[in-house]
Amino acid sequence: MSLYQRIREETERRADALWTVATALHADPETAFSEHRAAKLLTDELERAGFAVRREAAGLPTAFTARAGEGRPVVAFPLEYDALPGLGHACGHNLIAAAGLGAALVTEAVRDGAEGTVLAVGTPAEEGGGGKALEVEAGVFDGVDAALMFHPGVYDWVRAPLTAQEQYRVGFRGRAAHPTGNPTEGVDALAALIELFNVLSALGRRLPEGSHVQGIITQGGTATNIVPEYAEGRFGLRAVTTAALDELAEQLRTAAEGVALATGTAVTVERASVRYEHFRDSSVLSERFAGHLDRAGIPLTAPTPGVYLGSSDIGNVSGRVPAIHPFVAIMGADGSDHTPEFAEAAASQRARGVLTAVVEALACTAVDILRDADLRGRAWADLLLTAD
Repeated sequence: MSLYQRIREETERRADALWTVATALHADPETAFSEHRAAKLLTDELERAGFAVRREAAGLPTAFTARAGEGRPVVAFPLEYDALPGLGHACGHNLIAAAGLGAALVTEAVRDGAEGTVLAVGTPAEEGGGGKALEVEAGVFDGVDAALMFHPGVYDWVRAPLTAQEQYRVGFRGRAAHPTGNPTEGVDALAALIELFNVLSALGRRLPEGSHVQGIITQGGTATNIVPEYAEGRFGLRAVTTAALDELAEQLRTAAEGVALATGTAVTVERASVRYEHFRDSSVLSERFAGHLDRAGIPLTAPTPGVYLGSSDIGNVSGRVPAIHPFVAIMGADGSDHTPEFAEAAASQRARGVLTAVVEALACTAVDILRDADLRGRAWADLLLTAD
């Protein structure tokens, strides 16, 4: 019996149990850094299978690592399990967690003494908190040779067109006054903030494809009969590459300082979120995964040019470790994630079929990496070529 056939049979043997995990997570959504029950469910499963579990990885209460084997090479499966406030698993992280869990269990069960380590990494708070980014900084992915995960979506794409993103807090400080009693004494901080929006609107018309700035007013004054002394906005920045994001952040800072100079206000510009780097696809490993998934009747294609699907902290991993993040559809292309309809699709029969197929393809890819030094070498060379 071929190794791939054994992986298929092992995956099928575990399919019902993995779907039980996926639906249990779906029925009990927890948001960023509060995924205590999800983390317990997953670590309990891994411990029962003999993995050595370390909880609170990187100092994060709902992060973990689970390790089987020792030494290099190391194949890591990032597990996402946070949900969206008010929408539950409308990004399908219940499927990502179950797929990573299943792939780790199957890979360890069938590798037949192949040297190296199978590592499941619990990565909380992808939806804004940046669990993977924090884990990268803490060294969780040091010594890893490949990071393999998938994301449910509305397209079957071999790689993820994910941009870099971060958020900034911009505050203007002026001087309070009565708008009719002593208007010339006032310095309107809100007017300065609104002027920044106008400047950024003009800037937006000449930004390159994939870059944008979206802002909201978070503080705008306390009463209509007081010239606002302080006003603050929060601005989300995205760009196709991390280097372009740095340039965009500098443009934001320059614009804010220019507005402050023109309006007589003082301004502060502070990063207000973890920075998500752009995703660097390991084409060598993505193509290997796609070939395995194709045997299950799910062909993957290249992304549509010019279409970007948001940002993810897997980008921070992908700049340091060969990584894959394909999208596999669980609903039609007329849908979208972050919607109630997508949350429903994440517990559908179509999602169940995708989960089983993806677990098999991830495990096949992982075994290839553990057993093939040439594949690992080409993946690392590919990463060096795509590094900024």
